[in-house]
Parts: sequence; structure tokens; C-alpha cells
Amino acid sequence: MRLEDKLFLNRYQSDKHSHLRITDRDACLKCDFKPCTYICPSKVYAWSEEENKILTAYEGCVECGSCRYACPPHVIDWRNPRGGFGIQYKFG
Repeated sequence: MRLEDKLFLNRYQSDKHSHLRITDRDACLKCDFKPCTYICPSKVYAWSEEENKILTAYEGCVECGSCRYACPPHVIDWRNPRGGFGIQYKFG
């Protein structure tokens, strides 16, 4: 089974407040490889050439926290979602 198929089995309770934030967008401009766009299994981060910044789709976050460690300038402020929000694993 592909990763995308497995992620589709999960359900999400979206919050209007993001639980992740990029604290210094200028540091993202200096980051050559932008590993956050590759390391996230649910593709939460994407580089926008038009806006020249990292876009985040926090609603699909699987709360693994790998983005915190993959970001070389350490500008991703990741916190657990507020109670009752976030991913709801269907099969454990």
C-alpha cells in the first residue's frame, strides 16, 4: 500500500489556529535545499516560487515532528494541536 493511501485512512479535526509556524521567513530564503518540503510524510510544507516563501498546510499534519529536526535554520515552531484537534488515527 502506498503512503498516500495509508494517510487517506486517517481523519483530521482541523483547528482554525495553526499549530506550526515559521518564525523567520528570511531564513527560509537562505536555505538552499529546503528539507522541510521533502522530509514531511504528509507534504505539509511546499515552496511557492510565486510568493517566494514556504507555504504550510497544517490541516494534514500527522504530528510526527520530523520537520523540527530537518529544518537547518530551526525556524519551524511546532507544537501539539489544541485539545480535540489534529489527526485522529483510524487504525492505531
